[in-house]
Amino acid sequence: MADLYLKALEAERKSLWAACRLKGLPKGTPERDRIAELDELLAAHKAKKTG
Repeated sequence: MADLYLKALEAERKSLWAACRLKGLPKGTPERDRIAELDELLAAHKAKKTG
């Protein structure tokens, strides 16, 4: 079965990262902060899933 939570997090991160790259947003903007938060959520979810 597909992990929909994981897919949703990855899709949001990918979308935000593309917008940041397109606009050239520096670190410290709300979008970049959200990407960092998503990275932490993804790592925690993958760690919980594997062990």
